[in-house]
Parts: sequence; C-alpha cells; structure tokens
Amino acid sequence: MPAHTGILLVVSGPSGSGKTTLCRRLAADREAHYSISCCTRQPRPGEIADQDYHFLSREAFAARVAAGDFLEHALVHGNQYGTLRSEVLGFLDAGTDVVMDIDVQGAAQVRACTNPAIQRALVDLFVMPPSDEELRARLTGRGTDSPDTIALRMTNAIGEMRHWPSYTYRLLSATHEEDYARFKALLTAERLRVSRLNGLPSPAAEITPA
Repeated sequence: MPAHTGILLVVSGPSGSGKTTLCRRLAADREAHYSISCCTRQPRPGEIADQDYHFLSREAFAARVAAGDFLEHALVHGNQYGTLRSEVLGFLDAGTDVVMDIDVQGAAQVRACTNPAIQRALVDLFVMPPSDEELRARLTGRGTDSPDTIALRMTNAIGEMRHWPSYTYRLLSATHEEDYARFKALLTAERLRVSRLNGLPSPAAEITPA
C-alpha cells in the first residue's frame, strides 16, 4: 500500500485546556513530530531550551521574522510566539505527521497559507475546557503563575474560545485518557483519507481548472 502524505495537525485551545499535554503525548508515542515553537518569554521552572521551546530574545525573534523563517507568529500574553518553517515542511515532505500547539492567531495564519503542501496536510482542532470553573481550577493548580497572570489568562481564554467555530474539529475536554483516545482517533481517521495516499490526486486538484 502507498504511504500517506504527512498530516499537519494544528491544535489550539486556551491555557489549561490540555492541548499541550495531548500534543506532547502524541509525539512521545512516536505518532507525530512535535513542532517546537519559538518564544520570547523567559523559561518556566523545569522547561528545557530547544526541547520545550526555542527561547529567543526579542531582537533575534524579529530578525527571523524579517528573514521569513516563520510559518506563523503572533503576540500572545505579551510575548512573541512562532513556528519555524523548518519544524514543519521537511517533515511533511518526508511523509511524517506533524502536530502543532498554537494559538488562534497562529492557526488562522496557517489556514491562510497558500503553500499547497500546507493546504493539503492541514487538519485543525480546538480543545475546549469543560467549563470556565474547571479551566480556572486547572490554571490555579499549576502553581507557576501569579494571580494577575491567571486573571489575564482567563480573560484571554474567554476571547480564544469564541474562535472554536473556525476549526474543523472540536474536542470538549473530559479526562486525560478520554481526551487522548479521541485525539489519537482523529489522527488515525485522517490517515485513512484516500486523498492523502501518495500518487493519488487530492479532491481539490481534481476540480482545479487547467
């Protein structure tokens, strides 16, 4: 059987929704390459440079923006975040699935990307917390953020959650195991698409005028 083309699974959701845990577990199970984002904030306790994030100065980040190195980038919670093209395109070309943990601004930029490889590979999912109360409990339970930071994240989360209708799929969070089972099932289903089989034209290619 021919191999499928690489899938670009773009995952968004507010802080505390569990999206990062899902993405990293998928990568740990060797189901996909986890795209490591660049950011300009300081590392949190326990975070490792070039494993959790590529930590850049604001000047270095701006230089890479000017060089066109980013597939997407956005200002989030007062810091710059972005995905390098090198974290995505080479893997897709090799038939490797890529999972991206990005905010709604970045996801909109990826959806708007005109690169045919991105358009063919793209699948987007919004992870929704079960309730505002549960989201606040998860953010408070981290123990890494100040009350002011938690308040800011809650305000931003409410704004982010208004964007879920822009996504193809929505996952309403439950337990870790339930979330992961549905998350992995989505990737499995996408791999079964006939249009992803190498050597076969995609539906979009079939209807495009010559």
